[in-house]
Amino acid sequence: MSSNIDPVAIPMIERNPNDLPGMDTSDQNILNGKAVLSFHNISYQETVQSGFAFCKKTCVIERLSNISGIMKPGLNAIMGPQDGSRSLLLDVLAARKDPRGLSGDILINGKPRPANFTCTSGYVPQNDVVMRTVTVRDNIEFSAALRLPMTMTRAEKRRRINEVLELLCLDKVANVKPGSKELRKRTSIAMELVAEHPILFLDDPTTGLDWSTAIDVISVLRRMSMRGRTIIFSIYRPPYSIFRLIDSLTLVASGKVMFHGPAQEALEYFKSAGYNYDSHNNPADFFLNIINGGFSALLDTEEDDHEANEYKELSERQSHDSENLANMYTQSSLYSEMRTELDPLLEEQTARRSSALGEITCVTPFWHQLEWMICRSFKSFKGFPRTIIIRVIITIIVAVILVTPFSSLQNDCTEVQKRAVLLLLLTGFECITSMSSRELFMIDRDHFLHEHTSGYYRVSSYFLGKLLGDLVPRRVLPIIIFTVILFSIAGVKTDVKGFFTMIFIVLMLAYSASSLPLSLGAGENVAAIPTQFITTYFMFMMFISGLSLHIMNFMQNLSWIYYFSIPHYGFTALMHNEFMGQNFCPERNTSEVSRCKNFVICSGEEYLMTKGIDLSPWGFWKNHMALACIMLIFLSITYGQLLALTKKRVLN
Repeated sequence: MSSNIDPVAIPMIERNPNDLPGMDTSDQNILNGKAVLSFHNISYQETVQSGFAFCKKTCVIERLSNISGIMKPGLNAIMGPQDGSRSLLLDVLAARKDPRGLSGDILINGKPRPANFTCTSGYVPQNDVVMRTVTVRDNIEFSAALRLPMTMTRAEKRRRINEVLELLCLDKVANVKPGSKELRKRTSIAMELVAEHPILFLDDPTTGLDWSTAIDVISVLRRMSMRGRTIIFSIYRPPYSIFRLIDSLTLVASGKVMFHGPAQEALEYFKSAGYNYDSHNNPADFFLNIINGGFSALLDTEEDDHEANEYKELSERQSHDSENLANMYTQSSLYSEMRTELDPLLEEQTARRSSALGEITCVTPFWHQLEWMICRSFKSFKGFPRTIIIRVIITIIVAVILVTPFSSLQNDCTEVQKRAVLLLLLTGFECITSMSSRELFMIDRDHFLHEHTSGYYRVSSYFLGKLLGDLVPRRVLPIIIFTVILFSIAGVKTDVKGFFTMIFIVLMLAYSASSLPLSLGAGENVAAIPTQFITTYFMFMMFISGLSLHIMNFMQNLSWIYYFSIPHYGFTALMHNEFMGQNFCPERNTSEVSRCKNFVICSGEEYLMTKGIDLSPWGFWKNHMALACIMLIFLSITYGQLLALTKKRVLN
């Protein structure tokens, strides 16, 4: 894409305030049409803890100090050294930081920033959060389906998607999965542009891109800004070809502003302050050298042979120079002009303050979100065909290895125990393979936090969509394969009812077992609970169930352990299904079976009685009730952990 391509006209779609639940008419008017963002006396503090667990010291660090400015429709750049100030300022303005450390006012068109500002503005993080397992078009369609109002027809949404694809030169790769950094960056921007928010934030959009691609991305943003969008982005060291496209420049370092105003006036500002500028020098390099006190090369990349005290001295000198530059700016005519423009806006603002942020509102209803979440989760599951094939092959190999020794299993009273052992192996296989479900919410955590905060969906629709669209198909296929092989080779209870009942039991067992690692893999500190803990639990419970086959009335005084054993309920239900109604003495009729000697087990009921299993229908279904209760408890814990993650809403 070259920079002289004619821009594509992208109309702003008028929204009905009723399409945005939880948002009143005044909030909606703030973000309709053009938007001017102003920030007044912004300071941000972070609480840092140091030391050991029982003797931690807490200190408060001021990361941003008394920053004011205004961002109008156009290309607004926040530039500075790699000290974290520029990204922090961007995140604070975009309401992507914990508001508890924030003081000051952030206004939109002279009114307090809406509580759901994260849902009514666009945000592209530095680490692109796009689904790599689905195509570029799928990602953009997902954003459009959940962030554009339901009043828009499918044809209108499709036309809008095609316009964005063409604008970002993605139309030829629309059916390709975004594997490269460049493609992911373009897709991330497209997902925000399709939502048509008047304000768009981008955290270092050129990071990881080559020179040509970076210019193309900024050129697209420039065209969008010419259509009335307020584009605000952070950038480290842009080349001149990018710098010349910038309308407004904010130089920030050490939490203070060094310059804020029209980008093309920045050179004259610093030259008038006595700094010598070489006409062959890149303006961005010139500004960073000034901010870093002439030591940008040393401070940005510390060499191995630098002495620690020398580097400390340079850092202190940089901090001192930053303080002087900040003071020089506050005494300049640029600052006075900005205050003249900002003060009337602050005086007009009414009741609500920016610290009240935190409301998440969605444009679409729950069922619409659930439908799209299931579709995307299923597409993502199918996006790993090689992984699916490997899992199928492993399941077939393990099933054949485990079941083959039982291939000569006869319907005979001497081999009743072998049938129970085979069912125990099936139970163990399903419990161990459920460990893989722990990653279900772990691998998508960044996507979830970004999309939920941006108003894509509610936590409930995401949670159910992932379970139904990913976990269900992931577990169903191995279960069916294993059960079919077991029936084919071992020849257990072979009637149709017994076959489908066994599949139902194994499904209940598998999903109940999967809920345990899910509950331990959705929280914030998942590394604190190792996989070995879950593995140990399943192995111990399987060991107890195995001993009960060979030692009668095993652990009568410790039978309460069974109440916490997922394998026990599944194993008991499988034995109930397998042995009820079985006659292992074919030479005897049903009436004679009851007269078999005690040391010979001729009926399945006799075997179940020796294991203390209730023969009634309730004895069968109570195991399913227990598995269902366990599954609901652990899934509720998982859902609660996802809710806790969203309340923090601190996205790095």
